[in-house]
Amino acid sequence: MKRRKFLLASSAVLANLVGVSLAKLSNEKEENVQKSSHPGYIFVVDTRKCIGCGRCVRACKIENDVPLKPYYFRTWVERYVWLKGEEEPKVDSPNGGFDGFPEIYDEKEVVKSYFVPKLCNQCKDPPCVQVCPVGATYKTPDGVILVDEKYCLGCRYCIQACPYGARYLYPANGPRESRRGTADKCTWCYHRITKGLLPACVLACPTQARKFGRADDERILKQIEENPVTVLKPEQGTKPRVFYIGIDSEVR
Repeated sequence: MKRRKFLLASSAVLANLVGVSLAKLSNEKEENVQKSSHPGYIFVVDTRKCIGCGRCVRACKIENDVPLKPYYFRTWVERYVWLKGEEEPKVDSPNGGFDGFPEIYDEKEVVKSYFVPKLCNQCKDPPCVQVCPVGATYKTPDGVILVDEKYCLGCRYCIQACPYGARYLYPANGPRESRRGTADKCTWCYHRITKGLLPACVLACPTQARKFGRADDERILKQIEENPVTVLKPEQGTKPRVFYIGIDSEVR
């Protein structure tokens, strides 16, 4: 930890003295992105099919050594409920949806409700990459944002920069020692998809509410073409690659 504090202070001084932009510091790992012939990946979430069972959340934690304690999630599920006479929805996510959702509303008062799975959007223009002072957060040639835990200082800049709340600081007592004190996030199970396998959350979903594939996958493209889709917080200009079916503008 002393090393991280020293490196954090040193990197801040270096950036001020030399005037190096934060974006440039991550270019070394991104320089081959344009050379890649890989079309990238796309994630589609159909909220009309999500039943809020929490299997995706549990599968993710097990697959990726995410602490089982509350507040640590790579993916989570939120519930949106519109009640009679109220303009804004009630939003809750008990333990990230890990254990499902208890019935707390009178069905007679509910106008509309649905569940919204959330995860890293693997943005085309990711602010997290731009703010990392040491290039620990970087984009792979196929467009997935990763964190190099060997270089991460745990400064939390990327956590603050993410407009989707998709990052957290891996706890000091977390199960994977190499990640302790570093930023952690959903990687779309990069260790799986690069082997042709599906993300753990996609496999665990009993209703196929989550769909994943290459950006040139005809099945994924057809689903996007045949359904009205939207992304979260488009005004941020991050160009997310998680597309949602069946959500309202209140979902943020």
